[in-house]
Amino acid sequence: MASPLLDGDPAAIGPYRLHGRLGGGGMGQVYLGLSPGGRPVAVKVVRAALAGDAEFRIRFAQEVRAARRVGGFYTAQVVDADTEAGPPWMATAYIPGPSLHRAVGDHGPLPLESVAVLGAGLAEGLGAVHAARPIHREAYLEQAR
Repeated sequence: MASPLLDGDPAAIGPYRLHGRLGGGGMGQVYLGLSPGGRPVAVKVVRAALAGDAEFRIRFAQEVRAARRVGGFYTAQVVDADTEAGPPWMATAYIPGPSLHRAVGDHGPLPLESVAVLGAGLAEGLGAVHAARPIHREAYLEQAR
């Protein structure tokens, strides 16, 4: 569920053509992109203010290494990254669909059975993330799909 690119947004990051905005936070912006072969990806691009911070770049490189170790059915796999680029970025598999926040906002509370399935999937995904021992920075309801 991407919103349109804005004036000033890049047309491409690395080999990925950007087609919309998926979200953003304190660290940067996440775009919907397409690989050269046409595969959809989510491209996380670091904000310019942080990209110039040497310590931040080191932490971002650590985050990318940790994210590459995460596996599991309920996580988006890292497919590419360039922590030395200006600005640094990471591309993950794109998982289509509304965020949990939007789904509940649009349709109201989920049925109990759906909550149970979602809870089990989130627990399995978080277990895979914690097993990789990443550095947690941002975790939002909007990220749940």
